[in-house]
This record gives sequence, C-alpha cells and structure tokens, in this order.
Amino acid sequence: MSTTPDPIAALGTLPGVADSVDSVRKAVDRVYGHRIMRRRSNEITSEAALRGARGSAALSGAEWALEEVRRRSDFSGDGEERTVGGALRLTAEAGQLLSIWRQSPLRVLARLHLVAAADSAEAAGRPRLAGETVDEPLIELPLPDADEVAGRLEGLSQLIIAGSSAPALVMAAVVHGELLTLRPFGSHNGLVARAAERIVLVGSGLDPKSVCPAEAGHAELGRAAYVAALDGYASGTPDGMAAWIAHCGRAVELGVRESTAVCEALQRGAA
Repeated sequence: MSTTPDPIAALGTLPGVADSVDSVRKAVDRVYGHRIMRRRSNEITSEAALRGARGSAALSGAEWALEEVRRRSDFSGDGEERTVGGALRLTAEAGQLLSIWRQSPLRVLARLHLVAAADSAEAAGRPRLAGETVDEPLIELPLPDADEVAGRLEGLSQLIIAGSSAPALVMAAVVHGELLTLRPFGSHNGLVARAAERIVLVGSGLDPKSVCPAEAGHAELGRAAYVAALDGYASGTPDGMAAWIAHCGRAVELGVRESTAVCEALQRGAA
C-alpha cells in the first residue's frame, strides 16, 4: 500500500533542524514548568500577547515602545497606528480561530486579513487578483503572480488539512515563510503570516497557553536577519530552508525568554 509523501515532515531531516526543534522544546518546557505559570498563566498569556503584537508591528515598520503600545487605546489613525492596531487585533483574533484552522485554513487566512485591514475595501479578506498590487514595502522578494499564489495556497491548505508528522516548529516556519513569500493579500501580509505562525504553535500543542511570543523574538533578532532568513526560505534550497526554520526556532526561544522574565518579575512581586 503506497503512502502520500509528507514534504513538510521531510524538512525535519535537514541538517540542524532536529537540534533547533529539540532546543525549542526544552525552552518551552522550562517556561511551562515555572512556578508562576502554574498559578498565574492568564497574566503571562496576556503579557505575551501584548509583546507579540508589538514585535509583529515592529517588523512591519511600526517600531513602538512596549509601554506606548500598552497605554494607547486609539489606533484609528493612518500609518503606524493602523499597523499596531492591526497587530493587536490579530493577536486577539488568532485564539478564536484555532478550531477552524485544521479544517479550513484558507478561511482563517481570509479572516485574519479582514481583521488586520479593518476596512470595507473590496480586496479585504480575499487573495489578490491578477494585476493587483501589494503594499508590503519591507519584503523585496519577487512577487508571485495571482495564479501561482492561488495554486500554492491551495497546496498549503491541503497539507494542513491532511496533517503532518513534522514538528510544530517546522510546520509553523513553513506556514510563516510561505505566506510571506507569496504575499497573497494586497496588504498586511507580514502581520497575517506571523499570526498564522502563532496559530500553528498554539494549535499544535507546543505552546497551548500562547505564552511564547515568537513575534517578539523575530523583532529582537532584527528586520535585516528576518529578511535574510526569508530569502533562504524563498530560495527553496535545503540550506536556505534549514536556516529559516532555525531562525524561527531562535525567535520562539527569545519569546520564551520574554515570558520567563515576566514570570520572574511576578515572582519577585509576590515574594
């Protein structure tokens, strides 16, 4: 009896990827074992959401201080305000879409874009059509045409629905990298891609309480490193793919460090 190849699981055999997966798993286990997590995990989740949104917005060009994101309540302006507001809305929305993701990932992606765009434009919530432009100035990879986008989105959807034996880190990195490479929407693709990465990490069971904000880690590693690693993914070479997965792994570990610091601060306050 023949079996269908699992191309995502095959990425787990690339040199160095297993080490990244193991390192991430150990880091996540450590923060989940922290004594504060057992008593105040809701507070850690809320703070991780804020820091993750701040990091995602920074990677899309709105590099605000954490306290500015925390205190601001009105994000109705243009430019950076809308970017930060979109990141915050996506972080809140992602948790509501976990049950739908494995059955209808394209529906989830459409919803994420609609939430990020927060407007009634015809293009909001649907992949771009032939001839439509993309507003994603920080990503300079060649832009696939609408037909290629549709085909690759459908292929990604089928892989997600079928399931994979790949580690959560590998699946999350592929979803993130594919969406950023394709830029299927007319805007906010970076925010959507990072929200989708969060959904995979949480829904897979690696980070069920959503306390390991990879977006914060990506921001800490810096925009230049992020773009360089994405170039590796887009190249499709084994070394490039492995480098992107490792980069995503480091981002998760840095997200873990953020939440560990929050745990330590809360523990000192309770002492």
